[in-house]
Amino acid sequence: MADHNGGQSGSTDAGTAVEPSVPRTVSSGTAVVVQDGIPNPGHQPHRLRVTDLDPKKEKEASRRVSGLFFLSLIGSVAAVVFYFVFPIDPSNLASVRINTLSLGVAISLGLLGIGIGAVHWAKALMSDAEITEERHGTRGSDATRAKAVDVFTLGNKESGFGRRALIRNSLFAALAVTPIPAVVLFRDLAPAEEPGELLRHTMWDKGVRLTRDPSGTPIKASDVTYGSAFHVIPDGLNEEEDRLEQKAKASVLLMRLRPEDLIEPDEKKDWSYQGIVAYSKICTHVGCPVALYEQQTHNLLCPCHQSQFDVSDQAKVIFGPASRPLPQLPIAIDDEGYLVAQSDFHEPVGPSFWEREL
Repeated sequence: MADHNGGQSGSTDAGTAVEPSVPRTVSSGTAVVVQDGIPNPGHQPHRLRVTDLDPKKEKEASRRVSGLFFLSLIGSVAAVVFYFVFPIDPSNLASVRINTLSLGVAISLGLLGIGIGAVHWAKALMSDAEITEERHGTRGSDATRAKAVDVFTLGNKESGFGRRALIRNSLFAALAVTPIPAVVLFRDLAPAEEPGELLRHTMWDKGVRLTRDPSGTPIKASDVTYGSAFHVIPDGLNEEEDRLEQKAKASVLLMRLRPEDLIEPDEKKDWSYQGIVAYSKICTHVGCPVALYEQQTHNLLCPCHQSQFDVSDQAKVIFGPASRPLPQLPIAIDDEGYLVAQSDFHEPVGPSFWEREL
């Protein structure tokens, strides 16, 4: 073939030549062979237990399981008995120890008896043959429901639940009695007296002096200056045996405002003294202490959930989740100039409860 220059072409231009590609040799050591998957080892040969080989051992295991269930039954009943036989005396620390020890041992027997008995039942008497269940779609077809019935029937057969009457009945008895100690203990957490009456009344009464918290120092009207706030408890609270419970209901905040800033209905005009007002410190939302006072706005703030109360307007709720004003404590002064209560609160303090009328 002649080229464009009139000469014969004896070779192909290097820029347009196609060279054959030779495959690269790969070492067999890096190749992935699909046939190298892990074979299914299958199940190990089934080993019979002693209870499978010897009927006598099977009966002994059955008796042990029933014995554990009966032990649980005894422990649960004993917990209730010990609770009344060894009562707690607040003045005797030894009674607390004996009560705690006896209840702990009895309840432990009640729970461990059921737990160990169930494990021993499964290990020694129930069928222990290993099976493989292939995954399948979960559809509520008739065949699926029939299969479920077959599974329960097979489980009953393998566990012997239906034919081992002693184990079954002792288990039912243990399960029925086990919750009784919890019922007795939780029921006794309630106050010995009617709870509604306990929540309606506090230590405040006519003539009870207002004292500083926690020192118990009486407060004179002249001690309370404009813009100040006092944390107050009733006189004699620190000497009470249940002072913490009483303080949770009787804590009060005492503040002094200008009399012209107070908005008071006619029936409550004599509840304050020269601008000094006293309100419950217990928030009407969930019972947190309302301890933050802003003297410029006359607002009380509960730090728990940010409920705000306007002290100048009967401690009404102006913000937050609280649903009612803080109860007001009617106050006056005695012959020595000390602040005293006129009466108890006229409504329950703190959050609402199941028998509150307001």
